[in-house]
Amino acid sequence: MKSMVEPAAAAAEEADKEKKRRRRQNRRTKQGIAGVQGGACSSSVDLSCGGQSLTVPMVAFNSLPSMRISEAGDGAGVAPASQSDGAEISRSCPLPILSLPAEVADSAANSKVAARKHFAPHWPDQAVEEALKKGNAFEAKFRVNPHNRVEAYCTIDGLPVDILISGANAQNRAIEGDVVAIMLDPVAYWTKMKGQNIPCNTSSTENSSILPEVQEVMDNRFTRKEQSNASCARPNCSDGLLQLERGHCFHKNGSFSEAVQCECRDDPHTTTGNEKAHPVINGNSHEIEPLELGETARALERICAMINSHPCKRPTGKVLSIIKMSPRREAVIGFLTYKPQFPNVECHGKHFTGQSSKRNEKARTHIDCMYLIPTDPKFPRMVVSVRSLPDSVKERLKNCDQTVEKELIAARVDEWSDENLLPEAHIIHVLGKGGEIETQIGAILFENAINAADFSPESMACIPDASWKVPMKELETREDLRNVLTFTIDPSSAIDLDDALSVETISDGRIRVGVHIADVSYFVRPDTALDTEAQIRSTSVYILQHRLPMLPPELSGVSSLSPGLDRLAFSIIWDIDRHGNIIDRWIGQSVISSCCKLSYELVEDVINANFDQSSPPGSSCPQLHGRFEWKDVVDALRGLHMISKTLKEMRFKDGALWLNNTKLVFMFDECGTPYDSYRDERKRESYSLVEEFMLLANRSAAEIISRAFPDCALLRRHPEPNLRKLKEFEAFCSRHGFKLDTSSSGQLHLSLSRIREKLKDDPVLFDILVSYASKPMQSATYFCTGDLRGKEDDWAHYALSMPFYTHFTSPLRRYPDIIVHRTLYAALDAEELYVKQNKDFLRANKGEAANCDATGRFFTGLHFNKDAADSKEGREALSAAALKFRVPGSEVLGEVAAHCNERKLASRHAEEAGEKLYLWALLKKKEILVCEARVLGLGPRFMSIYIHKLAIERRIYYDEVEGLAVEWLETTNTLVVDVVRNKPFQKKGKPQNYQTIEDVAMVLNPSDSISSEKGKELLVTETEPAVFPLVLRHLLAVPVALHAIGGDDGPLDIGARLYMSSYFK
Repeated sequence: MKSMVEPAAAAAEEADKEKKRRRRQNRRTKQGIAGVQGGACSSSVDLSCGGQSLTVPMVAFNSLPSMRISEAGDGAGVAPASQSDGAEISRSCPLPILSLPAEVADSAANSKVAARKHFAPHWPDQAVEEALKKGNAFEAKFRVNPHNRVEAYCTIDGLPVDILISGANAQNRAIEGDVVAIMLDPVAYWTKMKGQNIPCNTSSTENSSILPEVQEVMDNRFTRKEQSNASCARPNCSDGLLQLERGHCFHKNGSFSEAVQCECRDDPHTTTGNEKAHPVINGNSHEIEPLELGETARALERICAMINSHPCKRPTGKVLSIIKMSPRREAVIGFLTYKPQFPNVECHGKHFTGQSSKRNEKARTHIDCMYLIPTDPKFPRMVVSVRSLPDSVKERLKNCDQTVEKELIAARVDEWSDENLLPEAHIIHVLGKGGEIETQIGAILFENAINAADFSPESMACIPDASWKVPMKELETREDLRNVLTFTIDPSSAIDLDDALSVETISDGRIRVGVHIADVSYFVRPDTALDTEAQIRSTSVYILQHRLPMLPPELSGVSSLSPGLDRLAFSIIWDIDRHGNIIDRWIGQSVISSCCKLSYELVEDVINANFDQSSPPGSSCPQLHGRFEWKDVVDALRGLHMISKTLKEMRFKDGALWLNNTKLVFMFDECGTPYDSYRDERKRESYSLVEEFMLLANRSAAEIISRAFPDCALLRRHPEPNLRKLKEFEAFCSRHGFKLDTSSSGQLHLSLSRIREKLKDDPVLFDILVSYASKPMQSATYFCTGDLRGKEDDWAHYALSMPFYTHFTSPLRRYPDIIVHRTLYAALDAEELYVKQNKDFLRANKGEAANCDATGRFFTGLHFNKDAADSKEGREALSAAALKFRVPGSEVLGEVAAHCNERKLASRHAEEAGEKLYLWALLKKKEILVCEARVLGLGPRFMSIYIHKLAIERRIYYDEVEGLAVEWLETTNTLVVDVVRNKPFQKKGKPQNYQTIEDVAMVLNPSDSISSEKGKELLVTETEPAVFPLVLRHLLAVPVALHAIGGDDGPLDIGARLYMSSYFK
């Protein structure tokens, strides 16, 4: 009986859909004929609002006043019948009122063309440029929520919150990473801020911090974020409607500016932007500037005022045009499939239409196109023409080989016209089977545009052979430090030894400490093939079991500071007293000879005095070279340790912040397959010892080059955290009884230190707090000082609490370090030239050794001689040296910095993806891993959990689960989960969203053996299963079962389920 009912129901449903489709077609036909008559809404109107072609049924206008076509828009927009000055907004009209550029309006006016288009045409470049200048539009980077692709976010310089771009129409074919021009919606149509912890009652005294928050953002010149996490605190916060379908109203000029001004007139607590006493934010320079500087500044001030007046709302907007396409368009990874995204669409020739598809398995050899499902959820599905497929894939399709759908594909986005629902992609490579590690590694490299090819013959020709020795000329011109006790400290498996430490004891109680860096720039000369290739690669990439160097390994053989060999170095040496005060500093080229290679483990044993210094451990003792004995090395290490502790204490007193994010360490078998993992939570003093002196060297280098070349120094800055997210973290801590001071990096560090002491019996909770504290932090970036000249406060490094900082200590694996070395060479050369021109001055001051000028260190000494640098001779010397050593100018250096930032970010993404890949492989081998998790977030649809054992966060979705009853108690933030015993399952959502209880929970029957589930062996664990009903609150522990997802025919991921026990299974 059931088999007869189901087809009948399906047929009835299909007939109902066909009737609705015909009604829609008839409605469209009438709309194309009727138009508007007499200013009244007697039929339907074809509107082009905000660049969108919009067909509106007349039923929506039954209660509206008479309307007329706006003459200013050439029929492209609709305006109210009466408008006073163009600055008012129609409260009754639910549709946008927007004047479009002529090109867009003319395109939209053609009804036949508009009928075929799914998206609004992009604005022309000139119109976008004018809108940007007038403050009607803003330039921003497009970031997609990975948990809900219909939501995207844009950061506008000068605004404290991100702009939400919700829905396919509003996103208008923008793709993750695109630089777009966006227009903001009026305040009345902003959405509720999701996941915030700030009270929404504007009259409450607790909300008094909102105004200072916005003002502080303005004062600190909030900069654009480069974080990859674009999601808001709660996904799926969109109601699923497209922006235009919500009926947003716009002003006739299409800008946010007048809409805000209109709102401000009605709100006595906000300014209208006409009071010149109020400063505004400049969107380009991030400075507080007077109102006279432009319309963009005035628009930003008004937006900030409205954000201040509506702290519970998030601004929304839409994409007008794509200014710069993302490099990610050239590197899409995914799987091919025959199945369309929607059940009622098909490929027809080149276009993706909305016609009904009736293809079957037998007709697959005659298909026009296939669909690419990206592994990155931030990308939309794409259409791939069969004609563009490689011949090998075409042949497999002819043979009906369905394994094509299990091959991982590398592709690029070719085009996304306004007539196509989905973008068109072109296949570049077939990488291999999706479930294999090496295939996934290849995909990671392609997706992040990381070059894995061998170095070119031209680059290799720049490297001397392995028998190279230090030339006599270098021995004569460099400082000879071969007789100073010097050694390297690195991981035991390290190959590139690019830094070393030296120690000398001075008779007056001072210690002379040196940091010596491999002089890589001696071999990598400017404008050579090797230099060009190193700049393109920019950084070495380290993925588990894989290493992709920035420079050829052969160069490491002649430049690494290997023990017992004479090597060229760039050295910084300080005289330091017992209190950590730096008395003097010297920097220059040198020749060194390391006496031994030490491992971190051995240095840790020395610091902890685990053995007698006169009798080192046999097998772990390194080979010594030269005249030094093991006792000398031990004494030097312990002396360095004491100084490093003093320097560290001073650094944190000055306001440094340290967030210890524990990393997962994998254990591999002989085949390179992970078989286990553990959290490395050891706090090694040996790491801290090396770190302190490397930080000091980087800071010293930054100080020298930024003062000698204030317009073309390459530094590294760390902006202040996202203020709103930091306030949310502060509120989170307050709710759980922890006092947090976020006024500065130093106060934040002290607060976390007190919390760590308070939670010494619950380290898992402290790890969660540290993870939360990391989320507001922005990424550190390289920059050219000339781009921020006059804004020296923006040069600072927030976490290190240093006024300037750069990278100097790793030239073998970072290209910025090579640039810094060349700039230091130029400062030294200019100093030498200036000294030669001022010999008479030096003779007159002979004997004043304490004066850096008397010693000739005008530009590189502990005290910078600004008078010398500003003199005619000083300027000429610095300019000549910059040309000699090819120091890039401001414009070129800014481009180099941007490229290095992009490559650094890609490298980090690749490393994180590699860790996820090997964790997936580990779980796939174990099949199921049972462990304890903590609840981070709860809601009616899903929960967020933190798995301490693996240091990862995951989500468990429990809405629309057959056999599971879920009750969300919002007033108490409590979730109750139970099994359904008698009540039938009520299906409410879409069929593809239904889940079974096995998708959400691994339920064991206590009477059965708990050693297996469907033949899968469980990992031996002490974690006990929970029982129904399960009551959950924030930060409570919950048992979970983890497993590997996908890989063979879909994106790989780590799945999490509740680990439960029930007799009702």
